Amino acid sequence: MFGVVFPNRSFPMDITSFSQIDTFHWILDMNTFVGEAYDQVREMCIFLLNGFQLPADKALAVYIQSPGSAFFFCGAVTVARPSAVLALPWPEPGGQLQLTADAAPLSAKIGVSVEDLATLPSLDVTAEKRIERLAMKVGENLFNFMQSFCGVDGSKLVVPMDILDRWFKKFQERAKRDPEYLKGFAL
Repeated sequence: MFGVVFPNRSFPMDITSFSQIDTFHWILDMNTFVGEAYDQVREMCIFLLNGFQLPADKALAVYIQSPGSAFFFCGAVTVARPSAVLALPWPEPGGQLQLTADAAPLSAKIGVSVEDLATLPSLDVTAEKRIERLAMKVGENLFNFMQSFCGVDGSKLVVPMDILDRWFKKFQERAKRDPEYLKGFAL
């Protein structure tokens, strides 16, 4: 059905490394894989195995869960996108960490489930990263422009009232004059 690889940490692992919860849900207990160092595992490659037929309107969704926290969506694979390298931004452990003497310790988990593709967040990670980078670069450009006009009044930073208009006008003029200028923001 599917396999996973943790770059620089594992050989390919198939579905038998996961505990099957029901027909459509699997869990990998990170304690058995890396122990308490789960948060050092920063990415995972998941892929559909040859011959597995996932319906076109379905996806294998990947979630992570730190001890005591809720599951967090990381990404998915589909028939149209049969493999993906996913970042694993482990959430902070939750507040349910108080254990009784006879309770099993909580561990981090990776969950995989078959879900309707339409219910999942966007899978176009590359486009999202480009948009994020563009926003950061434009924000940095604005900050640098404003910083050159700043004054200090006690503990407050003071800028001219028309600073945003001046920055935007300069930004537009530069973009018209130099078509390559905006491309530098989108890299």
